[in-house]
Amino acid sequence: MRRIIVVNQEKDWIFKHIKDVEVVIAKDYLLNQVWADAKNVQVFNLSKSYSYQTKGYYVSLLAEARNHKVIPSVTTIQDMKSKSVVKVLSNDLNELIQKSLKNIKADEFVLSIYFGNNLAAQHQKLARELYNLFRAPFLRARFKRIADKWILQTIVPIASDDIPDNHIDFLQEKAVEYFKRDRYFYNKKDTSVYDLAILQDPTEKAPPSNKKALDKFISVAENMDFYVDLITKDDYARVGEYDALFIRETTSVNHYTYRFARRADAEGMVVMDDPISIMRCANKVYLNEALTIAKVPIPKTVILQNDKTDELIKQIGLPCVLKVPDSSFSLGVKKAETESDLKNIVTKMLDESDLIIAQKYMYSPFDWRVGVIDGQPLYVCKYFMARGHWQIYDWSAKKNQEAGEFETLAVENAPKHIVETAVRATKLIGNGLYGVDIKEIDGKAYVIEINDNPNIDAGVEDKVIGDAIYETIIGSFKKRLDHRMHLKNK
Repeated sequence: MRRIIVVNQEKDWIFKHIKDVEVVIAKDYLLNQVWADAKNVQVFNLSKSYSYQTKGYYVSLLAEARNHKVIPSVTTIQDMKSKSVVKVLSNDLNELIQKSLKNIKADEFVLSIYFGNNLAAQHQKLARELYNLFRAPFLRARFKRIADKWILQTIVPIASDDIPDNHIDFLQEKAVEYFKRDRYFYNKKDTSVYDLAILQDPTEKAPPSNKKALDKFISVAENMDFYVDLITKDDYARVGEYDALFIRETTSVNHYTYRFARRADAEGMVVMDDPISIMRCANKVYLNEALTIAKVPIPKTVILQNDKTDELIKQIGLPCVLKVPDSSFSLGVKKAETESDLKNIVTKMLDESDLIIAQKYMYSPFDWRVGVIDGQPLYVCKYFMARGHWQIYDWSAKKNQEAGEFETLAVENAPKHIVETAVRATKLIGNGLYGVDIKEIDGKAYVIEINDNPNIDAGVEDKVIGDAIYETIIGSFKKRLDHRMHLKNK
């Protein structure tokens, strides 16, 4: 992707040692047909003003109309003008604001933010979070103490000639760092058409994809003309720089993975899995209702909202399985063997959630997992229970004992009713990438759950079809992006 920095006049370009980024005058960007026709452009708008009908405003506006990726976006510019929006967006940072400014003696404070950084280390985290909310190169946030509480009054973009002289060296340093990231210096192929970000957590105990699988995704994507970045939660501010986002972390609605998905979706990117899929798959109450209405077989289920367990025992018996609504991958899932177990587990779970899912326990030596993408089966695995445990994962075990064995089958060799049930279940969620867990009892398939970011591990899910599993998933991104590009260019 071609990267340009737009300034009002050449003399406004104050930075030194910035390589591989073109500097363009605002008038030229607005009026030159070359830029109107240019494709795959990333615009960093450093105009002096973003006020309505100024050149800076029109640079961001026309960049969006031209399908160029631009910082700041028109939405960000408008958000900064609205006191109500500033108030709402900053509410989530209240605790951080109070902590960062607690030692300030005055009743007013101004925070300067340059590419997401502040000169003072104690304000760095606050500067970064504000930049994540209001993505503009240079920002000035004004706070006021009201009734012993700091309130963000305004946050506005600032022009380069309005930056204090004693900040210039720091700004130069941060500008070099910002534009020197691997993303801007990577020796990618000239044929790269799309930019793909893969969100992952290197510290996650049981990630959806192991390192070898991530390497495979990168290699396959590059061969399909993608430029690929592995990103982490610290790269939230950069999401809009890409064309697509692939989440390879365990997702949850009350988690930054969901915020990444929402941000990518709002930016018009292709994201897998999308925020709606995350929301639907993450909540067992929703899944139970949707599957029941669609008459997809599930274990006998009761929604529990009180600690009256006697009636529950009558309905589904013991042992039974209890789940908090947003549990995933065996976490937050408990088995009650006795009435005493049941009472203790229910009491603890009701402290976390107003509703609990209770299901009849159905023994099987393994669970089927069917991977589905774009409504088509991708792979089939048998996941056997962890040794001496009733689940696939035993989170209380030692690291090398936490998971059971597996067996991977070709889709065409798997039981037809298992595959058909899985595909039918995913149609209730969307057309992304899903993993459907199924128990087979007396020849009948029962859906246990639907995962929005199923495991794709090298040596497991790819055991039968090899690289085709990665090619199909990346190919889905490419088809979606090609389709969007076609619609935009009509």
